[in-house]
Amino acid sequence: MNLKQELDKLLPLVEKPGRYIGGELHSIKKGPDFKGLRFAFCFPDSYEIGMSYLGLQILYHLLNKEDDIYCERSFAPAKDMAAAMRDAGVPLFTLESKTPLAEMDIVGFTLQYELCYTNVLYMLELAGIPVNAADRSESDPLIIGGGPCAFNPEPLTDFFDLFIIGDGEESLVNLCRLASENKKSGGSKADFLRKACEIQGVYVPAFYVTLNDSGAHYLGMKKVYDGAPDRVLKAMVGDLESVDYPTEVIVPLIEVVHDRTVCELFRGCTRGCRFCQAGMIYRPVRERSADKVFEISRKQLENSGHEELSLLSLSSSDYSEFERLMGMLMPYSKEHSISLSLPSLRMDNYAFSILNELQGVRKTGLTFAAEAGTQRLRDVINKNVTEDDIFKAIDTAIELGWTSVKLYFMVGLPTETDEDLDGIVDLVSRIMSLATDKNGGRRGRFNVGVSVSNFVPKPCTPFERVPQNSLEDFERKHLYLRDSLRKIKGVNYRYHGNFASRLEAVFARGGRELGETLRKARSKGCCFDAWTEGFIQEAWEEALKETGIGDDYPALAGYEQDAALPWDIIDCGVSKDYLLSEWERALKAETTPDCRLGCNGCGINQYIECSREGCLSR
Repeated sequence: MNLKQELDKLLPLVEKPGRYIGGELHSIKKGPDFKGLRFAFCFPDSYEIGMSYLGLQILYHLLNKEDDIYCERSFAPAKDMAAAMRDAGVPLFTLESKTPLAEMDIVGFTLQYELCYTNVLYMLELAGIPVNAADRSESDPLIIGGGPCAFNPEPLTDFFDLFIIGDGEESLVNLCRLASENKKSGGSKADFLRKACEIQGVYVPAFYVTLNDSGAHYLGMKKVYDGAPDRVLKAMVGDLESVDYPTEVIVPLIEVVHDRTVCELFRGCTRGCRFCQAGMIYRPVRERSADKVFEISRKQLENSGHEELSLLSLSSSDYSEFERLMGMLMPYSKEHSISLSLPSLRMDNYAFSILNELQGVRKTGLTFAAEAGTQRLRDVINKNVTEDDIFKAIDTAIELGWTSVKLYFMVGLPTETDEDLDGIVDLVSRIMSLATDKNGGRRGRFNVGVSVSNFVPKPCTPFERVPQNSLEDFERKHLYLRDSLRKIKGVNYRYHGNFASRLEAVFARGGRELGETLRKARSKGCCFDAWTEGFIQEAWEEALKETGIGDDYPALAGYEQDAALPWDIIDCGVSKDYLLSEWERALKAETTPDCRLGCNGCGINQYIECSREGCLSR
């Protein structure tokens, strides 16, 4: 089959053929005679979402710098394209060379969100690759995974040969070099996996079996290969400054979710919010210098033609050279008509002065992540934001001409009561009153968007063992907030789907038994579950019921403090003692200071030096 000719017939029949063409500016072509290692970087969602993911650009760049490695891309085809491919007998392919995924040496999936798991199976099916690792032969590609969801890989172990835990810049390149050597020497998959598990961050599920008691309760892991590590320590890049960062990024052919260049300021976070998995698993903080960020950003913009630059981090205002960097970027952005995006800003006076200068007369919306409606609950989650902070920020925003703000909250947080829900309503009401006073009674000029998500407990956080609210609890809370907030003029209330949040918790904290649940769900047509229009709740309800996953499942009901956890095999670098001590402080509504003010002893400095002044490792 001439796959390129077949695609030429299919593309006029589907929506957005630009998703499947390839050949974008700065995409890599290594030619038909390339004989080295072929790696497919797979994003288990649409082209528009995958091409907005910075990690793809970074790893694509680093792998293709290697003479003996060819990294190509593949995304989950929309359902119309999948149907057309099946009818024509066309397998899932890479964009760069239109090679079937089944002919690649390694197929690597980035795992960014639990509700994309069925898309992994969907893509393997379309590729004609056996979904179950146990059914694949030596001629099939190795299937590997990475990303934040890999910090609990257990629900996916039936389908993957290995996972890379943590930073991929060094570990993935080293893994591919090893695979290339193994290919040249004619080694088997088993030979490769035994060597691969010696690389920091590599977890090979086949080298471990789960232990259960007579009641099928999880007791832990047992190694079946002595050379495998007792626990898999995440891979960590010690110095971001020295890591090569792409300045010739792939420019999408069609509009994508974030159509802009992106430069990462720093990795990690010092704030210690107890609900936030990213704040734990990306420790310690590692920064790029302002000079380096400016140089990368300038080159990206010049090489891509993009008109927007976004600076990426978990809390941009915490960047130690923030003011100096703004002093370089602001004049450049004005001179070249570049729109500068600064997510995750702490709304202090300096941030407002920057935003005021950037947005000028036209004030777009501001976002505040208050998370909880009362100070007690904000202290429980260690948000370290006071009501004074919130009202000062809102007051400043109104004075400077902003006419709308968006407030983010969560419901279902540990120790939450109805008083905390009332606190959300009271906080919003007082903000509207403040706006009314400032605007001389013209309340209609100011609007508040209230977005409420459901708390999903995640591994490697102080809340990793807590129960999640039931569907009934979530529904009651949302209806209460909806009915209360609709009485306040100028407030728009939105909330996330309750069943999807429960499903997210199941796969965030579940074990290997969920492989069967995923197979069942996929057999019932589940894929693109992260999309409201693609989510089939009835099919998921059936799959959960048929595989015995109910409200008593530990990922939903919670884990006892002395219970073994499915992800204990993974060492995220933050000690279990620290997570437990943070849980105990949460129960007493005691806050833990930002670790910029002094080391809190999370344990990460056993492994890698933290770039923050005051950390014990310095």
